[in-house]
Amino acid sequence: MDQVDTKILSLMHENARISISEMSKLIVMSQPAVTERLRKLEEQGIVTGYRAQLSPQKLGKHTSAFVMFKTNCCPDFIKFCEASPEIVDLYRISGDYNFLLKVFTETTESLAQFLDACNPYGYSTTLIVLSTAFEDKSLVTSMM
Repeated sequence: MDQVDTKILSLMHENARISISEMSKLIVMSQPAVTERLRKLEEQGIVTGYRAQLSPQKLGKHTSAFVMFKTNCCPDFIKFCEASPEIVDLYRISGDYNFLLKVFTETTESLAQFLDACNPYGYSTTLIVLSTAFEDKSLVTSMM
């Protein structure tokens, strides 16, 4: 991966809907060359998909939290998490807790109801998000 690939990835991270034409102008390469590089990045598994970013607030999800969870029955807890629409990310972690969940709910009351539903699987510590400085920061930095 070189500087041109890094620039392509950076541009796509900023706007996955950017056209090949616009990208080729910004990188100063032909459209077929940019298309081929993008195809190779996809084949290598570096680009794994394209998706829209949704606004939790516009969807009525005004409370976000991270929940550290300790369970003795990981398979059952994972099944519970897969079925819980409040959970958007689930990480297996090291330390005193086995899982870290990123959760979006409508209110703090609905967050409390969600946490009550988690209780049969173990215990948790909840960190309610007060503000977000940035999210989904790019894994690559453009050198162009």
